[in-house]
Amino acid sequence: MSLIKDFFLGFKEGFMDFGHDVSVIINSLLLSIVYFVGVGLTSIFAKVFKKHFLDLKVNKKKKSYWNDLDLKEKDIEKYYRTF
Repeated sequence: MSLIKDFFLGFKEGFMDFGHDVSVIINSLLLSIVYFVGVGLTSIFAKVFKKHFLDLKVNKKKKSYWNDLDLKEKDIEKYYRTF
């Protein structure tokens, strides 16, 4: 009886190790595909439409690179209804 129990315990552990290895491979593959498609397509579309997400150009004539914000005082009702 002990041999059968040991066999099935070893069989179970072997399949668990196999399942873990397969899940690591599949997850890595799927995450890589999602990353390359997501980041790659975003990069391609940004280059096609000439969109720059960060302003990295250096202009030595500028005194400061701070952007002015148009902050106006709002009615108190707009603060209560933010959604």
